Amino acid sequence: MGIIRKTKSVGLLLNVFNQSKSALSVVHLIENLKASMNKTTVYRILDRLEQEGVVHSFLDKDGLTWYAKCTECTSHEHSDVHPHFQCNDCGTIECLSIDISIPTISDRQIDSADVLLQGTCPSCLS
Repeated sequence: MGIIRKTKSVGLLLNVFNQSKSALSVVHLIENLKASMNKTTVYRILDRLEQEGVVHSFLDKDGLTWYAKCTECTSHEHSDVHPHFQCNDCGTIECLSIDISIPTISDRQIDSADVLLQGTCPSCLS
């Protein structure tokens, strides 16, 4: 994990990600960890984890920040580029393992792109 110190707070936050198979909202993380740390600490650790390539963040349809574990990212490059899906019924958000082509634009360098697909998840369809 590079320069991230393995403090108790970092360990608690990483444990939440290790136990989850889906993305987690910053609101969920703060609520889940409020007995152990304040929200400023949660934000600070999330920022460091994102800088180190441990997690990535994205915005949902309402502008709320969500976080998910990266698979092969480093502190030098976030290579875990993929779209996310948000269910309009239950609000669940997940990372999708599909490729989406990001177009090239002349005279511009694209450093990142966020793609949020919205619809109905399998649980809500049934």
